[in-house]
Amino acid sequence: MRQLGIRGVVRGAKRRTTTPAEPDQRPADLVNRDFTAPAPNRLWVADLTYVATWAGFAYVAFVIDAFSRMIVGWRVATTLRATLALDALEMAIWARQDADAGLDDLVHHSDRGVQYLGVRYTQRLADEGAVASVGSKGDSYDNALAEAVNSLYKAELIGPRGPWRTAEQVELATLAWVQWWNQRRLHGALDHIPPAEHEALYYRQLEQSKEVA
Repeated sequence: MRQLGIRGVVRGAKRRTTTPAEPDQRPADLVNRDFTAPAPNRLWVADLTYVATWAGFAYVAFVIDAFSRMIVGWRVATTLRATLALDALEMAIWARQDADAGLDDLVHHSDRGVQYLGVRYTQRLADEGAVASVGSKGDSYDNALAEAVNSLYKAELIGPRGPWRTAEQVELATLAWVQWWNQRRLHGALDHIPPAEHEALYYRQLEQSKEVA
């Protein structure tokens, strides 16, 4: 790296984006740090992060499909309220409406934040037949896949492109980054193909297996 003039990204101090819910409000941990899934729409992970701008903090919510690392829902807002996470969830549900697999077998995993354990959020999951799961230990490893996406978002977009002026600027840049992440970015966990290609390959193989049967 030194010979090529490359240096690693230095990550700054974290801002707290999670307010833990009361213990009796928390669902069970159905993931136990195993962030693998046999098909799309079997395991989604969700998390919040933040971006410092000249106008104040912008907060970003992501929903990721663990099977393909596809970002299926996201939202940027200037306040850290429950509607931020809910809006990202609504985008994910809308994006997956036309998928071959429904959401009846979906486990939605998050940290202990009140944004994910509010009545409106949990009811929306129940409406789609999804089951909520929450990390049991309360550290970053409990939601490691979502934390990793947040870190890459900061390293690949927020850090190199800053400083940021407004949340609107962050939102437009995030839109382009999510498109690149899903359609063109090569992922080592997917044999170095993009999430969209990984899912297309899955559905193609599924269709071929049906034809053979």
